[in-house]
Amino acid sequence: MNGVLERTLGILELLSAHGDGLELAAIADQLNIPRSAVHRLLADLVRCGYVRQTRDHGDYLLTTKLVSMGLSFLSNTGIVDIAQPLLDRLAQSSGELVRLSVVDGERLTWVARAQGARQGLRYDPDMGSDARLSCSASGLAWMMALSDDEALALVAKQGLGSPADYGPNAPASLQAVLHMVNEARARGYSLTQETYTAGLNAMAAPVRLAGQPPIGIISIAGPTVRFTEERMLALGAELVSFAAQLAAASGASPFFSQRALPKDRQPIYAA
Repeated sequence: MNGVLERTLGILELLSAHGDGLELAAIADQLNIPRSAVHRLLADLVRCGYVRQTRDHGDYLLTTKLVSMGLSFLSNTGIVDIAQPLLDRLAQSSGELVRLSVVDGERLTWVARAQGARQGLRYDPDMGSDARLSCSASGLAWMMALSDDEALALVAKQGLGSPADYGPNAPASLQAVLHMVNEARARGYSLTQETYTAGLNAMAAPVRLAGQPPIGIISIAGPTVRFTEERMLALGAELVSFAAQLAAASGASPFFSQRALPKDRQPIYAA
């Protein structure tokens, strides 16, 4: 990691994965950049408002400036305006959390949600995070619309989500992932039980026009005690219908017509 821009973006991406901040030395060590260079880059990021320091000689944290830029971008693309009414209706019908993720190159990122649960247990993760493809209902729904080779290549590059880090039923091999993908293809949507998070079940369907690759994924998630396999199967046709409705409306958003990104894109700090 030699270029100034590459190093700067690497720092931002690394800090985005550490909400409690990192010390300068930890940033330098993880990115393999000289501490003097990291100090200069962090000083520029602080001056421009993208990073702040908790105290003198303390940890460095991202500010909300990047978040604000992202939200402004999503607002201007029209994604949320198009999707939110549909998400709200599906959330009300299912009584659970409904989310929209968008395909962005080799990433699947959650960008909008609607909460249908009004009482009892709620599952409400932060927006803006990327799905772990191998064990999330959204990831499996995306891969069911791809070829086996394409799906396995995505998982191999991102890595498997292990049961120790995700849900106790997370698939532990590429073969197990492909088995779940094939089940989703046969069903028409993905269905997972405690593969992404312990105590959580989920289902998802791809948003795509006929003959086209997916542009996004709609998912429903809820606690296992309430969102049972029987309940998910009962909602399957409705979920697929809502995904089709969103696909039909997607032409109003310029983002959905510009999905292709470089195939070798990956987080800089992971390079």
